[in-house]
Amino acid sequence: MQPTMNTVDPSEVAKFEAMAAEWWDPKGKFKPLHMLNPCRLDYITQQIAGEFGRDLTQPNPFKGLRLLDIGCGGGLLSEPMARLGATVVGADAAGGNIPVAHVHAEQSGLTIDYRHTTAEALAEASEQFDIVLNMEVVEHVADPQEFLTVCQTLLRPGGMMICSTINRNPKSFAAAIVGAEWIMRWLPKGTHEWHKFITPDELFSMLSKAGLDPMDRKGFVFNPITWGWSLSDRDLSVNYVTASLKPR
Repeated sequence: MQPTMNTVDPSEVAKFEAMAAEWWDPKGKFKPLHMLNPCRLDYITQQIAGEFGRDLTQPNPFKGLRLLDIGCGGGLLSEPMARLGATVVGADAAGGNIPVAHVHAEQSGLTIDYRHTTAEALAEASEQFDIVLNMEVVEHVADPQEFLTVCQTLLRPGGMMICSTINRNPKSFAAAIVGAEWIMRWLPKGTHEWHKFITPDELFSMLSKAGLDPMDRKGFVFNPITWGWSLSDRDLSVNYVTASLKPR
């Protein structure tokens, strides 16, 4: 049975299907995500550990937590979460990503439940999670508000959603499209559409309307001198991330 795809944009899915085989090539089309991943993981792990009272210095600190990585791609976030002990479901509407993710997880000795499915189909199946990772997805869906609302239904009371996306302003156009796609050619032209980018205030409003309590937001800032990423409390001008809780 094909998954329900109310908020899925088929043209966006096709873009990532075309790049599926390159997910684990740090010099390929997903080079920007490989570069950003340590910074993303730092934010994610700190937020989860703080909210759920977990000690990251202990083995399997996320044991007992069920986590959904929606839009999991090749598993760049699913795998570290599994290593930390979480029970991970990786879901992607682009079916070509799933075999890539499966094979890499097996090669890494990890057990991850990868599925070609959507947030809507998971909600229809009454799936529930302690954590939903919603990273760099919301700018690619047909209806961001509906998508976030569906993701909220997948959380147990007291659950956490971590959502990242790209701000909408002239600087983000210059960095994410002109820089990453046109000049550096890290991504194929057309991967991002500037009008789909979402400002931090808009995202906070959408999260609240979806029934979540936004509690934190930080920027991912790229330093062209060190060629690395860092978290910022102030600079949310291009890439940024939020954490929200579902009321108990």
